[in-house]
Amino acid sequence: MSQSGKRRPDAALVLQDGTVFRGFGAGAIGRRVGELVFHTAMTGYQEILTDPSYAGQIITFTFPHIGIVGTNDEDIEAAAPVARGMVTRAPLPAPSNWRARTTLEEWLLRQEVTAVTGIDTRRLTRILRDRGAQNAAIEYAAGGEPDIEALAREAAAWPGLVGMDLAREVSCRQRYQWRQGRWRWPDGYPEPDPAGPHAVVLDYGVKRNILRSLVSTGFRVTVVPGTSTAEEVLALAPDGVVLSNGPGDPAATGEYAVPVIRELLNKGVPLFGICLGHQMLGIALGARTTKMPFGHHGANHPVKDLTTGKVEITSQNHGFAVADENLPADIEITHRSLFDGTIQGLRLRDRPVFSVQYHPEASPGPMDSHYLFRRFLDTVRQTAA
Repeated sequence: MSQSGKRRPDAALVLQDGTVFRGFGAGAIGRRVGELVFHTAMTGYQEILTDPSYAGQIITFTFPHIGIVGTNDEDIEAAAPVARGMVTRAPLPAPSNWRARTTLEEWLLRQEVTAVTGIDTRRLTRILRDRGAQNAAIEYAAGGEPDIEALAREAAAWPGLVGMDLAREVSCRQRYQWRQGRWRWPDGYPEPDPAGPHAVVLDYGVKRNILRSLVSTGFRVTVVPGTSTAEEVLALAPDGVVLSNGPGDPAATGEYAVPVIRELLNKGVPLFGICLGHQMLGIALGARTTKMPFGHHGANHPVKDLTTGKVEITSQNHGFAVADENLPADIEITHRSLFDGTIQGLRLRDRPVFSVQYHPEASPGPMDSHYLFRRFLDTVRQTAA
């Protein structure tokens, strides 16, 4: 019997090691396979599901009551979600929020995202914490019986994210101007300052609220595909360049992105790297990246700014990190995770270049890190002076 007393389990989650969780399906009928990760944010599920950084991943929410504020047309980070699926503890509830336009279940169905509810997410999270992120497959059979053997085969056969370039799949296909600042009630989205400095964003899977944060800080913003050449970027006369967040293995994406970043470095252009952009900047500077056991996925990660001593609570989503070993002498580590000590920020001692591993736009998450956009603006102005 199901949670409602009427419905039999019609969905399942199977890990690559063969562990089986049975539950109840929601959203799109079908089968999905990807890397399973857990996310500790208490809200912001719509932003998380539409974050392009989650391409290739199935998201387990540790907070049980996912869906309580419904969905709307504003809280999205891309036109459509690229996450492979979603796993929750409780059934998806009716929303209770004045901004809700539809239920989460209706939104999942419309966006063709498959979800499994009724899973013991505490047990599942302990497995991921102790054994590391795992490949997994989910299926919603809509009143039928999920094929456990097929799910196990697909989970075991999926190649995983190491060596996978997913930025190409989520990057824009052509250049465009971004003209929205951060949403404010009751005014909506402000227009950019036409006299502001020009930021060009290399789109490896950029979130809309990163672009909005740049506009609200004072920039005019142009977004270009992540495969753009340095010549194409420089032809736009940028005052600064942002290396955006995105999914996949930074070493794989870096095969075409890192040479471009190195050219921009040699030209002395101010650079601001975020998440995947931070990792590829590290590679461009001579560092290397490693796959983390289970990554950082949440909106409550403490990070220490080593330059000020301040601790900020950050929003994070990454499965790779810049390694500490053999860092070039001109790199200064500026931020460290207080969870595991991994590098969370760096800058160059002699050039206008810095980056952070986390998401300073805070969507979702606390707004402790918005100062980084102001820091980038100050860097751009000082370089132009």
